[in-house]
Amino acid sequence: MANVIVKRVQEFLKRFPPFSFLNPSDLELVASQVEVQFLAKEEILFKKNEAARPHFYILKEGQIGLYDQNEIKDYCDEGDVFGVLALLGKRPYIYEAKVEVDSLVYSIPVSVFEEILEKNSKVALYFAAGFASGQVVVRQDLSTGQKARGVLKKDNQDHSLLIFSDPSQIQFSERVIHIDLSATVQAAAQKMASESVSSIVVCGENQIPLGIITDKDLRNKVLAKALPLDTKVDHVMSSPVITKKKDAGFSDLYLSMIKNRLHHLILTEDGSPNSPICGILSDHDVLLSMGNSPAVLIHALLNTKVVSEMKSIRDRVETMLKYYLENEVSMDFVASVLTEINDVIIQQAVKIAQNKLSEEFPQMKSIRFVFLCLGSEGREEQLLRTDLDNAILYEDVPKELEKIAADYFLQLGTEVVEILLACGFSPCPGEIMASNPKWNQPLSQWKKYFSDWILTPTPEALLRASIFYDFRPVAGFTGLSEELSHHVYENIQKKKGFLSYLGQNAFLSPPPLGFFKDFIVEKSQEHRDQFDIKARAMMPLTDLARLLILSYGVVGINNTFKRFEKLGEMEPQNAQLFTQAGKAYEILMRMRALEGLQNHNNGRYIRPENMGKLQRQLLKSTFAPISELQEIVRIRFQLDLLRS
Repeated sequence: MANVIVKRVQEFLKRFPPFSFLNPSDLELVASQVEVQFLAKEEILFKKNEAARPHFYILKEGQIGLYDQNEIKDYCDEGDVFGVLALLGKRPYIYEAKVEVDSLVYSIPVSVFEEILEKNSKVALYFAAGFASGQVVVRQDLSTGQKARGVLKKDNQDHSLLIFSDPSQIQFSERVIHIDLSATVQAAAQKMASESVSSIVVCGENQIPLGIITDKDLRNKVLAKALPLDTKVDHVMSSPVITKKKDAGFSDLYLSMIKNRLHHLILTEDGSPNSPICGILSDHDVLLSMGNSPAVLIHALLNTKVVSEMKSIRDRVETMLKYYLENEVSMDFVASVLTEINDVIIQQAVKIAQNKLSEEFPQMKSIRFVFLCLGSEGREEQLLRTDLDNAILYEDVPKELEKIAADYFLQLGTEVVEILLACGFSPCPGEIMASNPKWNQPLSQWKKYFSDWILTPTPEALLRASIFYDFRPVAGFTGLSEELSHHVYENIQKKKGFLSYLGQNAFLSPPPLGFFKDFIVEKSQEHRDQFDIKARAMMPLTDLARLLILSYGVVGINNTFKRFEKLGEMEPQNAQLFTQAGKAYEILMRMRALEGLQNHNNGRYIRPENMGKLQRQLLKSTFAPISELQEIVRIRFQLDLLRS
């Protein structure tokens, strides 16, 4: 019978960290020493400041609340480890453990676990990162918990997304379409067409490469100049050719293409142009081989204005993003890469739209404008292709050009939005896009918008603040957006009371305390019992960061965790809190993006029951900085006076 009980305890323990990190023999040893305790509702397991006992606990069934002077600090649910101060330093308990409902706990002797703690680095890291319930270290260093989550995961063996890989992974064409030096451009074009290739190598004797002709050469050097079709290929080919050895490393091959602005790199037997050709590497081959390198993706985007190709490239970004997120790559780096890629897509879309409209609106060529990104993309935080929030700001024009300018920029904005939608981005449900005439206006009108919002902070105006105050120039003349920024900050300085109304906004979605049992889930049918990570956790942080940075009149920092970083510099007394708030936001960004990639949606709604224990503990830890920041804002902006 005893063996059966030990087996059951062992089966339960191995489901939860840190016991899931134990080898079978250690796990069996721990299970054999466990004492099972039944605790009745309202019973106190241990009190605050009580000397630590020689064991710690894991909750089997029920619910335990951890209190500090009658204020709930944490709830323990199934599999939560708590009371670990007996294990870590043998300090007095910092909380009172009260039984909320009839519960079963496993009591684990410290003596049997201390040796395991010393020899098992993952177990030690689990406790050091503060994943145990009631461990205050989790409130002090979220970055440790984030790093630990990466280490404690199973090793990921997918290395296909490294920027430069083993040469064996490079895919290139060994069958090179070539033509003799004596051939005509018509013969070259016919051979390219029949073989469905975009380039042809011009060779001398023994297949020595002398030059290369591409589609671009035929357009620019033959058709544009109306050369006769019997022109010899040596008159239009690009020469001399740049060559590399076929078994050169990918970094060497790819960097040669970048450095020399090549779309095709000829490979020869010995790497010199005096050796027979044996292959050709194209941009397309690079994309197929190493399409998940940021440099490759950006290079490919810069060299295409075909919308279907842009979408295909952006689709490949999701694979790269998933790899970065799962391998705990710095969110600062991830956000920067995704922002750069999204920005290039927008910039290319603007160029395509401008080219399309240039003949119809020649007088608009000299009119300056800027394409603005708002919301998450404006904050450089849009990892997934979620809702588009954008606008167009153009300079004020003479009265006789007002109507034509309005028509031109609305068509421009509509074209850009259509291209972005074709690339997989989602439309804004509230139609806050450059295709909406309301958000496609001259500078004077934009100044009026912001002045009105600041002067009369209605609920609608405050709602606009969460989107429009994070505007960022992406394409066009940035001087216009800078002028608008200065206008905004000057107006805020004149009406400081506006900040108090903004502060109220930051309290609309309070963080859910007592997350595992009491947290706020959606009641609607579509998202019933799901946690809204955007509204309940991310928006309070973005709102708080925006409010505080606006109060200092800081221009040019839109990113939420960079705002917290700047605030830490300006308020040294709160630097630690701002650091943790920034880390909390990075964790939330990562979680939402992973959820979205896994479920092919925007990742906003999460089912708590589908989350792993470490993930839930890490998510729970992000709520603490929100509460502390809200308290600072409540006092600093006298929000209680507005509510009275």
